[in-house]
Amino acid sequence: MAELAAFEEQRGRLWGIAYRLTGSVMDADDAVQEAWLRWQALPDGAAEDPRAYLTTVVSRICYDRLGSARARRETYPGPWLPEPVVTDPGPEERAALDESVGLALLAVLERLTPAERTAFVLHDVFAVPFPQIAEVVGRSPQAVRQLASRARGRVRDRAPHRSADRAEHRRVVDAFLTAAAGGDLAALARILDPDVVWHSDGGGRVTAARVPVVGAERVLLLLTGIARQYDPKTASLLPRDVNGAPGLVFADRSRGLVGVFALTVHEGRITRVDLVVNPDKLRHVAPRFLP
Repeated sequence: MAELAAFEEQRGRLWGIAYRLTGSVMDADDAVQEAWLRWQALPDGAAEDPRAYLTTVVSRICYDRLGSARARRETYPGPWLPEPVVTDPGPEERAALDESVGLALLAVLERLTPAERTAFVLHDVFAVPFPQIAEVVGRSPQAVRQLASRARGRVRDRAPHRSADRAEHRRVVDAFLTAAAGGDLAALARILDPDVVWHSDGGGRVTAARVPVVGAERVLLLLTGIARQYDPKTASLLPRDVNGAPGLVFADRSRGLVGVFALTVHEGRITRVDLVVNPDKLRHVAPRFLP
């Protein structure tokens, strides 16, 4: 049996690859578990380069699932957003944000073909060489190079501009939290970009906007309507990291976890709001992140 330690050294990286390829915490967990089972079945020393071998295995597992997942998401009720990863607020000394795991970028990756997405994630994010990616998608290295280039252009055209500065992002999110908690619409209006876009994913399970809401005025009306549904004595907006960037968790003591906000910040204003309220996508969020 192949060495457990060699697999464990790669587990975090493998999960990161799987999550960026699938946009699903559950699918990423399953892909890593399946890779582990295949690793266990290998004779000791059969893989000369465990990192390369395991990267290929987990990527192939995800690639094989992307086609059917994409078909399901084409009939998804309303906007589809990735399952958010919620963690404790990160250290402020980490100055830059990891754009590759942001909810907004992962949503853009949904528009790529499975082969384009795989080539982009593996090459541009994880620096996997083209010949190795070719083994995953069953194309030539030159074809994979073209896939990655095409994907890179589509991501560049469609991904929202965002600040990479964690401190700036934190300041804007904190200002949004203070204004929202105090019902200060004037302050909220100053924080929202005039062309802000609101995406909400209810998955048909709970009420959510079925189309993107565009413009600060309309987003403010939406926020006001949401606020009226909750008792401020029991409802809370809590600062948490969402996919590696400062975000918010919306919870109610009588209902539990209600939703997770990921906010895109550019030039001191919020340009995009991604709100996940589909309870199926929040089951993995640890209870310790609630009040």
